[in-house]
Amino acid sequence: MRGIRGTLFAAAACLALAACSSSPTEAPKEAPKEAPKEAAKSAIPEKAPDVFKVDFDTSKGPVVVEVHRDWAPLGVDHFYTLVKLGFYDGDRFFRYVRGFIVQFGISGDPQANRTWATANITDDPVTHHNVRGTLVYATAGANTRSTQLFINLANNTSSLDPQGFAPFGTVVTGMDVVDHLYSGYGEMPPDGEGPNPQQIEVQGNDYLLNHFPRLDYIKKATVE
Repeated sequence: MRGIRGTLFAAAACLALAACSSSPTEAPKEAPKEAPKEAAKSAIPEKAPDVFKVDFDTSKGPVVVEVHRDWAPLGVDHFYTLVKLGFYDGDRFFRYVRGFIVQFGISGDPQANRTWATANITDDPVTHHNVRGTLVYATAGANTRSTQLFINLANNTSSLDPQGFAPFGTVVTGMDVVDHLYSGYGEMPPDGEGPNPQQIEVQGNDYLLNHFPRLDYIKKATVE
């Protein structure tokens, strides 16, 4: 799928956006979530509550995000639907750019990625700044938000607000966990030798377990 704005527009993504560790034995291979993911093809996003929390039970520890529908209603309804369908369960934090962002949201199940490949949503206006701890969709340009997300590790207001990245939630518990997610593999290609998002889409967690086994991951995401 896409990186942050086409990997946040490659060069600006390298700098501006230019995505302890789990052992291979601790990273279970997720079973395909065929029924809910296939149903997503025709699913209409469910209207989310005005404010709610999502618990990310990660391999590094718990992370809780508070989501505000009035910040970005289209994005929030889509995210709410994805979480309730279990899309993020088993997903790896595949891109970590220190002092910038950590990115996730490509399923470990290749079928799920095929199901959601064209499920793009219209952009929301930017109503809140890309400050540290905010949760935001990664995109490949206008109206391409789908499943990939990132958490800002720093105040990226000046670089990301003007590009149209609309935060819709913020980490309220566990930012120390986010800071310590595994970051040792480096930037994704072509700017580094980290995980290749296209290979994740096609091969899922098999690819990551074979080549990048130390990545931290989401065991389960749950709406409170």
